[in-house]
Amino acid sequence: MLTTQDVLDQIEQIHAEKPMYGHPLWTGMVENSFNLEQVRYLCKQHGGIPLHNQKYHGRLYVICPDPDWRELIAEVVYEESTGRMYSDGVSHHKLYLNYAKSLGLKPEEMYDPPYCPGVVAFQAYFEMICAKSFLEGVSAHMLAGEAAIPGLYGRIATQLQAKFDLSDEGVKYWVVHDSADEEHSGVGTKLLDQFATTEEDRRLVLKTTRQMIDIQHLMYDDIYRGVLELAGVAAA
Repeated sequence: MLTTQDVLDQIEQIHAEKPMYGHPLWTGMVENSFNLEQVRYLCKQHGGIPLHNQKYHGRLYVICPDPDWRELIAEVVYEESTGRMYSDGVSHHKLYLNYAKSLGLKPEEMYDPPYCPGVVAFQAYFEMICAKSFLEGVSAHMLAGEAAIPGLYGRIATQLQAKFDLSDEGVKYWVVHDSADEEHSGVGTKLLDQFATTEEDRRLVLKTTRQMIDIQHLMYDDIYRGVLELAGVAAA
C-alpha cells in the first residue's frame, strides 16, 4: 500500500510539475510585467475565489465527519468571514475589496464581473468537490489549492507596492494569505493517517490533488489570455 510519505512525495511532485509560480500569469505578477489595466483585469477574475469563499469552505465544513477537523475548517470559515485571527478583524472579502480599491476598482465592479469561462468552470468544480466528500474536498482545498501559495503571495505584495505604490492596506490580502495558507497547507500527514486509510483512499487523494491543480491551471490559462488581449498580444 502507498505509505503516507509516498503520497506526500507524489503530491510534491505534482506541484513541481505544475507550479503556480511557473504559470506565466503569476510569473508576470512577480516580475512586474503587467500594466495597471492588466492587473485590474486579473483582480476582477481572481476575485471569483476570495469573494465567494463561503460557497467552498462552507460546504466543506458541513460535510466534515469529524469534530476536530470541523473545528479546523470552522477556523478557516471564521477567519474568512471575520479576519479576527490573522487580519485584525478585517474579513478576507474586505481585504480583497481593499486591494481592488487600491487599484481604482469599486466594490460594485467586483462581485459579478463578466468572468471568463475558466473562472466559471473553476467555481463549479470547487463547489462540487467541496460537497462531494470530505476527503476529496479537503485534498482539493488544502493539499492542492493552498499548498502553492506560501512564499508566492508575499512576493506579489512586494512587487505590487513597488510598481503601483500601493499601501500596506492595499496589499494586506496577499500578505495575510501568504502566512495563513502556510499553516493550513501543512496538514497532509494528519489527513492521510486519519481519513485516507486504504489504498483506494490514498489514490483518490492523489487523483483529486492533480485534478484540482489541472483545473486551476485551466483557469489561469483563460485569465492569462484576457491579460494578453489587453496588451494586444495573442495567446500562444
